[in-house]
Amino acid sequence: MYNHAPVESVAEAYLELLASRGIDYFFGNGGTDFAPVIEAYAKRQVQELPAPHPIPVPHEVTAVSMAHGYTMITGRPQVVMVHTVPGTANAIGGIVNAARSNVPMLFSAGRTPITEGDARGSRDGSIHWAQESFDQAAMVREWVKWDYELRHGADLEGVVDRAFAIAESPPAGPVYLTLPREVLAEDIDGLSYRDASRQQKAGDRLPTPEAIGQAARALAGARHPILVTRGGGKDPRAVAPLVELAELLGMAVFESGALYANFPRNHALYAGSDVGPTLADADAVVVLEADVPWTPKRHQPAEGCQVIGIGDDPLFSSYPVRGFQVDLNLAGTPRLVLQALVNAVSEIGVDVAAVKNRTDEWQRRNDEMRAGWLRQAQSASDQTPISKSWFTRCLSDALDDDTIVLNELGIDAVQIDVRKPGSFFGVPVSGGLGWGIGAALGAKLADRDRTVICCVGDGSYIFGSGTAGHIVSDAQGLPILTIVWNNGIWNAVQSATRGTYADGYAVQTNNFAVTTLSQSFQYELICQAAGGYGERVEDPADVPAALERALHAVRHEKRQALLNVIGQ
Repeated sequence: MYNHAPVESVAEAYLELLASRGIDYFFGNGGTDFAPVIEAYAKRQVQELPAPHPIPVPHEVTAVSMAHGYTMITGRPQVVMVHTVPGTANAIGGIVNAARSNVPMLFSAGRTPITEGDARGSRDGSIHWAQESFDQAAMVREWVKWDYELRHGADLEGVVDRAFAIAESPPAGPVYLTLPREVLAEDIDGLSYRDASRQQKAGDRLPTPEAIGQAARALAGARHPILVTRGGGKDPRAVAPLVELAELLGMAVFESGALYANFPRNHALYAGSDVGPTLADADAVVVLEADVPWTPKRHQPAEGCQVIGIGDDPLFSSYPVRGFQVDLNLAGTPRLVLQALVNAVSEIGVDVAAVKNRTDEWQRRNDEMRAGWLRQAQSASDQTPISKSWFTRCLSDALDDDTIVLNELGIDAVQIDVRKPGSFFGVPVSGGLGWGIGAALGAKLADRDRTVICCVGDGSYIFGSGTAGHIVSDAQGLPILTIVWNNGIWNAVQSATRGTYADGYAVQTNNFAVTTLSQSFQYELICQAAGGYGERVEDPADVPAALERALHAVRHEKRQALLNVIGQ
């Protein structure tokens, strides 16, 4: 069935079409190329016509990260639009994060006007010559699944539908659409479009029954099966079948740098993050959505070990080099693959006594591991600068079931007692700093009833344009708690130097050039400037009370808060 909208420009048609396709938000960081879009928004507001809600975002990385965070919670892609070449360049870090996190979005940018004539939207500003590039999409092409420049309004519906279908098809990711100003300003006499997209995303997938059976037999017959995951909890629905499979086999679950709440950490079969020492004893290893399950320099599977990859793309085919062993590739929708394995293993049967022995042993190890983490935190309770372990333990104690935690190098993640799917999100594997603040705002936008806590290092806060985040938080009524771990250094850079040159001059002299920041900077004042609550925390004894004050501001006063924590 077709709908007809009495629109008069391509820009109006674009907003009509986005709304009809279920797009909630249009995250914009504008420039001179936005004029037709702004006019279209104003007209539709007067006429009370549908359009995605416009969110002005003062920095491109924040805009992309907000779309990332919203989709992370809802599963629904959104639209970002930035300003031509400069906006695209500024946004690339966020797009890399979305690409490596398999987060779909329609990332779009204006296009410098093409023509020099009298057409509406043609060049009329001095920047319109120097700003143009020969191939604008080349900057971002490696990090998007598809790119295109809209050339005529008649193609609009097909182009938009294709963009979303490609973005959402597994493995999902961002796509890039450029929109020349003359095309957006083009006069049209209405828009006729289909009720539903003319191109649908690829659906859920399952490997063949033969492949499932082969994997199930390997797991059912294994004496020491283990599973390693990094992003298995991206789909919260995958957690339950993962727990079921682990319990069925007595199979330990390791997290290699958790990106999500993959597995309840209080479960007997949760084994922590360091799979290395166990790898040599395993005779079957499941790698579930983990791009780097172990460090090959230090550990490798034993000879004869069967490695089973599970994921939308278990080979991570977008990575130029990745030599990890995969003996059996179960490419498909993880929650369905896991459930199929549960069914197949149950049909084969397992050695119940062996499963109980393995489970009991892993329970003992889990108890020891968790007790060790608690001792580590408590032993540092009086250290200054503040210990990250102690601070994170206090934070964990302050959480409830309606809290979402995002971590971008701001906490000691093992101290967070993650149990509920969809409650924890870690820094994207690409390492493009600046994700946390925008993603937290997007998460809050997606679920206003939950408390959102964003934990970032001081470097991540700076990269993420904290000022832009605080402005958006205030303007859009999105109170989040931002925790800045202020240790005055880029710790990842120093750690990499120590690891590469353990006995080098930098380590011996404690001289790490271009890695230091300032612990004296008052990040809390930036939050206060946006009407939020800000506090500097230096005394470890004051951590619980400081967290209580900040959470009270967010939960009860409905205003944003920031804790500037002076840490080691």
